[in-house]
Amino acid sequence: MPGLKEFSLTDKVKVSAVSYLNTKPLLYGIAQHEIRNQMDLKMEYPSLIAKDLIADQVDVGLVPVAVIPEIPHARIISDYGIAADGKVASVCIFSRQPLDTITTVLLDYQSRTSVRLAQLLLKKYWKQEVEFLPAPEDYIDRIEGHTAGVIIGDRALEALNRFEYVYDLSEYWKKYTGLPFIFAAWVANKDLPEDFIRNFNDANKLGLQHLDTVIAENPYPVYDLQQYYRQNIHFLLDEEKHKGLHRFLSEIAE
Repeated sequence: MPGLKEFSLTDKVKVSAVSYLNTKPLLYGIAQHEIRNQMDLKMEYPSLIAKDLIADQVDVGLVPVAVIPEIPHARIISDYGIAADGKVASVCIFSRQPLDTITTVLLDYQSRTSVRLAQLLLKKYWKQEVEFLPAPEDYIDRIEGHTAGVIIGDRALEALNRFEYVYDLSEYWKKYTGLPFIFAAWVANKDLPEDFIRNFNDANKLGLQHLDTVIAENPYPVYDLQQYYRQNIHFLLDEEKHKGLHRFLSEIAE
């Protein structure tokens, strides 16, 4: 049956991830751990990883959580991912005017979770009706007047000092629900060997034990990575994070 492949000891697990700054610690751990020999790892946009998981082109992906309901046999296989409890800094609505004057929001094509979160907050927290448009490649330059834009990842960090108004979506999710938010999780679309899952989890944990090394290897003058990795991003997906995930998936399913 598709989605229930039996892995042999010689099979390599196909894993797909993103190469944003927020994933560098997790990828560092994988690169340093013997688990790398059990994997075929490739890098993609978050939205493309989700498509590959749905189409069974990969076995595990670090995916935006909004797509989990669409992935056959989906299960989160790791205690680690990309989350926040308050300000995340790298997922925001940017504008030149106050949000209550905005009429159009351009939506970053790279992550459906961020897009759905922005839509949810505008409707239920800010209670504001706007027109949502898919963002063209050069959309950041089109954020002006009464047009805002959702920007994520490294490009969001680079935009923090470019715009007069910045609305951090994780911060406002916390204000709306009182809960933290999971942006991305390691999701499999089939049963995987227990030893692989255990080693994969250990590899993620290993990366987080070497944050200073990761920061040294990724000089980034735009934003303080000590703050980003130790305060903004929460990598451990604890019970409260999962409560936030359940609330988010319930609300977008309505």
